[in-house]
Order: sequence, then structure tokens, then C-alpha cells
Amino acid sequence: MTTDIVTPENADQVRDMVAWAVDSQAPLNVQGHGSKAGLGRAVNIGTTLDLSRLSGITEYSAPELVLTAQAGTPMTDIHAALADAGQHLAFEPPDLTGLLGGDPGRGTLGGLVATNLAGPRRVQVGAARDHFLGCQAVGARGEIFKAGGKVVKNVTGFDLCKLLAGSYGTLAVMTELTLKVLPAPEDTRTVLVLGASDADAARCMSRALTSSHEVSGAAHMPAAAASACEAEAVSSRGTSVTLIRVEGPGPSVEYRAKALCRELADFGETVEVGSGESRLAWAAVRDVQPLTEPLDRPVWRVSVAPTEGPGVVDALRRQSGSVDCLYDWGGGLVWLSLENGDVAGQAERVRNAVAHAGGGHATLVRAAADVRAAVPVFHPQPEPLAALSRRLKDNFDPARVLNPGRMAEGL
Repeated sequence: MTTDIVTPENADQVRDMVAWAVDSQAPLNVQGHGSKAGLGRAVNIGTTLDLSRLSGITEYSAPELVLTAQAGTPMTDIHAALADAGQHLAFEPPDLTGLLGGDPGRGTLGGLVATNLAGPRRVQVGAARDHFLGCQAVGARGEIFKAGGKVVKNVTGFDLCKLLAGSYGTLAVMTELTLKVLPAPEDTRTVLVLGASDADAARCMSRALTSSHEVSGAAHMPAAAASACEAEAVSSRGTSVTLIRVEGPGPSVEYRAKALCRELADFGETVEVGSGESRLAWAAVRDVQPLTEPLDRPVWRVSVAPTEGPGVVDALRRQSGSVDCLYDWGGGLVWLSLENGDVAGQAERVRNAVAHAGGGHATLVRAAADVRAAVPVFHPQPEPLAALSRRLKDNFDPARVLNPGRMAEGL
């Protein structure tokens, strides 16, 4: 299919392009650098609205903990500017380009918020939408509007920003975004617990997260995932590895790490690693690096109660054979790499396992385009919630011109 690409340079040009799309009944594929094109349903849209020229940090006040940048600003630029000031995006944005088969580092700020991605620190600080303060956007009726503000303490009426975060560009085209930033931790240490089974690791992570030690990350790699991890501190162990992270002032981090080593010794041998090794290990967890290869295997993102994840994995292994996995968020997030084959049948098995585990949701993150066009990528919604989603789309984008079908058919 031939695709026309338009590259506006400012919000006014975006508005003109959206107005043309409505008048012409020509849907738009809204994207930045295209690093997340493999997320969501695969759709064939003839015109791409490329926001990569809307780039640059427009305002950054380190003392006020607020950063504003255009939607097409590369995340590498955002991270570099924050690092220079000793700050960071606390929700730990993942870079899934390796998992999706692309070149790392190509993501943009707009794409990050549009997909509401967050890394291991979500258990402590929340998701991207919890740090999203305000934006300028273009609605599907051809108007420029603003939502939220540029201050951390911003109390208004309906929080439209929370709705746009995670909408995959189906409700409006964000052109400029403001996010809350925070000081980067002074020190980081990770306690590794070696040899725990998945079920024991879930209990270990629960104990750590409910302790008084302010744990900022809890993940578990079974032996296969640990051996594939790029962080040598993990891959060299020759067994499963459970990772517990503490951050903050140096003396406090040192004390809490040693206390966790003692308190978690019931689950296996404990090893403490320092800041440099910790960063490598948590980057691997954040980006799901151990499940990157082989690239032709479907990858699922499953959210269940933290204690139920091992049961979901066991059920799928009994039905589907080979299952590689990685647990994050204290076990509440389970990444699954399954054998390639009948993905439609696989989807039914995965979602049945989630239902039998007491509920949750399963998202197909990686699969061929034809599969993502045929299989529901996002967990099917109960009818009342699906009806609400349709009403939102009807109100925000009645002409169905903004990424139509990206999240579900008709949306």
C-alpha cells in the first residue's frame, strides 16, 4: 500500500492537516519516529502524519521540577538534559525498540505518553500518566486546545491529560507535553536472591515490597531469562535471579541493602551489587531485554495479582510447551515469550489462564502485522467499558481520522 507522509513543523500545520483529513475522510497514521509502530493493532492507513519535526525542549525549570518539550523530541535528548541537571523521569520509561526489532533509542516523548509506558519503578511512583502535567494538542475537529498546566500543583476540573495518556493517538494529536521530573537517586544497590522458584520469588518480592525499606524495584528472572540477560551480574549466576532494588542517599541505601540481604535469606543465597551493575540489570528488566531473541516469537504482557503470575505461566507451559518469562512490578507484570504458531489459539489460552487466575489483562505486544490485524491485541473489554470507549471516540473523533482501529476495531 502506498503511503503519503506529511511532516508538519508546528501546531498550526498539524491543525490544518487534521482539518484536511476530516474534510477528505482520509484517516491519518499519527506517529513520531515510528519506534512504536509495532504496538497495538496493525492498520493500513494511506497517510502518515509524521511529528518528528516537532522537536525540542521548549522549557525546562530544574528548580520547579517541570519539563516541557514538543511531541517529536527524542527521548535520548530528554534523558541527556535531565541527567545534566541530576534529574530523571521517575517512572523509568522503557525502550521497547529492541524487543520490537528496531534500533534502540528512537522513541519520542509523545509516543511514550501516548502509550503510557513505565518501567520497574512504577510500583513506587506510578505510570507515565501520573507524571503528565499538561499538553497542547489538536483535536479531530480541527482545533488546537490545551489541557492541564505547567506546574506540579495543578488543580482543575476534568483531567484530560489522564485520558490522552495511553490513548495511542486515537483521541487527539499531542504537539507539546509537560511532565513532572524528579531528582535522580544519589545511590542505587540491588539485592540478588539466587535460585528461587517462580512461586518463592513472588513471595520474596512481596516481603521486600511490604517491608520498611522503600524498595523501588522488584523483579524475577527464571534461569533461562537470567542467562540471556546482558548484565553480567545476573547472567553469570547460572540460576534464577530475583532482583530487589533500593535507592536514595548513600548511607541509607547501604543500610537497607544489607538489611534486605538478611531478611530475604530464607528464599536463597543473597548477593549485593552496586550502582553500576544495578543500572545494567534494571535496564535489562525495563526493556525486557532477556526476551528479545528470537524475534519471531510472540511476546505477551500480562497483568495479574502478583501471587498469581507463576500459576499463569505453569498453566501455559502445560498447554503450549515452551514459555520463557520475566516478572516485574513485584510479580504483577509478567512478560511471556511463547512459541510461534497459532496465535489466535494462543490468545485464547493466555486470556483463559488470566481469567482462571482471578482476572487481569493480557496484551499482545509482539507479533507479525497480519496477526495483529486479526487477533485482538488488547484484552477484550466488558461491554459497558467497551461502550464507554466507543462514546469517547464518537465525541473526540467522530470522523474516525486519528489512528482508527489502532486499539480495537472501530476505535
